[in-house]
This record gives sequence, C-alpha cells and structure tokens, in this order.
Amino acid sequence: MKDRKYKFTWDLIGDLELGRPNLGPYARLEVYRLMQFSFRDILEKNYGTEKADALFYESGKLAGEEMFKKFFSELTNFNEYVKVLQTALREMGVGILKVEEADLEVGRFVLTVSEDLDCSGLPELDYEICAYDEGFIAGLMESFTGIKFKVKEVDCWCTGDRTCRFLAEAVKD
Repeated sequence: MKDRKYKFTWDLIGDLELGRPNLGPYARLEVYRLMQFSFRDILEKNYGTEKADALFYESGKLAGEEMFKKFFSELTNFNEYVKVLQTALREMGVGILKVEEADLEVGRFVLTVSEDLDCSGLPELDYEICAYDEGFIAGLMESFTGIKFKVKEVDCWCTGDRTCRFLAEAVKD
C-alpha cells in the first residue's frame, strides 16, 4: 500500500492551545454529532448499514487503542485502570463509565456509559446506535488485557434506556 494520507497519529490532533487560544479545546456537542451523523449517513448511503456500522466499530477500536497508548499504558492494576479511565472519560466529556460486572478470569464485563457523547438525549429509534463506542471499549479492553474482545451494546438511550450498556466478552480462539 502506498503512503497513506490520513494514517492516525496524535500529531493530527494538533496543538490545541496554539490553534484555539480563544475558543479552547471544547466544541458544542451538536457540532460533534453533526459530524458523526453526517459521516454515518454518507457511509451508509455508499456502503450499506452493516458496513457503516463496521467502519464505526473499527474507528472506535483504533481510538480506544490509541487513547490507551497515550494515557493509560503505564497502568497494570485493573482496578486502578478503571478508576483512572472513569476520571478521564468524565473530564473529557465522553461519558460516565461504570463497571457493573467484571470477571477478568473469564473475560466478561458489563459496562455502562451514561450521558454518552454519541446518543444521550436522542429520540427513541428502536435500535442501538453506539457502534463507535463498542469499538472504543474493545480497543481499551484489548489494549489493557492483551486479549481480543467483542463488545456489543445491549441497552441504548435510543432503545428507551437512559444509559448505554455494553457486554464485553473475550474472544476464544
């Protein structure tokens, strides 16, 4: 493959202090969702719903892996990792993470994210929409454990729940 134009690096995030001295690092949620749902619309129109969701999952997974490397790679204790991750996600405005069930030996977790960046406050749609978050959680889990995970959203704001709930299970070879 020839050199890629958009291969992810943290340099692409840029120097936010230099670039936004007046506005700072935050934008309104509507702008983020406008970008996300515009991407989803075009991807779905060109590739279909299943492929669009798969691309969002894959993108979220990359983001989770990269976030782990940049912010959490020094952590080795699971409880400490969860605590630091919860604080970081809350401070960044991503959401409020809670671990409802955790079985490291079996590789099964149930996590919730309240006030989720992607869907909290959306109308009920009768289907889950947090494919990016599924991938993001998988990337974070795999990076910490070294084990491949499949993450599936089982409850969503858009299905009438008021928190997003994810089942993360280790993939057995």
